[in-house]
Amino acid sequence: MIGRALSFLALLYAFGFLWFAAALPQPMEGAKTDGIVVPTGGPGRIDRGLKLLREHQARSMLVTGVDREVKPGEFAAEYRVPASTMQCCVTLGFAAVDTRSNAAETAEWLKRNDYHSLRLVTTDWHMRRAAGELESALPGGVTVVRDAVPSRPRLGILFLEYNKLIASTLARLVPQGG
Repeated sequence: MIGRALSFLALLYAFGFLWFAAALPQPMEGAKTDGIVVPTGGPGRIDRGLKLLREHQARSMLVTGVDREVKPGEFAAEYRVPASTMQCCVTLGFAAVDTRSNAAETAEWLKRNDYHSLRLVTTDWHMRRAAGELESALPGGVTVVRDAVPSRPRLGILFLEYNKLIASTLARLVPQGG
């Protein structure tokens, strides 16, 4: 009986991983939102967010999880962002250190700006976990558009992220004691 249950769980885990790896989220075109959020940590994320901002797909952009050593001028120079755009439309968030705190920092930014829709720009393999954390941190009624940056992840990255997704999902399902 226990052997069958373990076999079933192993099979479920394996099929879940196959689905996770084979059906990575895709970019989203043409969806305007109030804001864009880009968690740091993967190539192409910030470039994608800035492109969408230049195309007026949102009013402003939060880059969450920025290293405290990064200065706005350095960021602007690295990504060729005009000073006027930095001043009006790009917020560098320094409070987050992981995906969960990216979500909390984003929720505060949305609240400060009274935004009701958001485009999440992150790497395809990171999208499901980032969106789950974000959606659990946001108040009801906020629309989240998922816009994945395509990548060619190694098997090890996929395996690690799949396990993080499972852990993150389980952590959100378990009531927090206080």
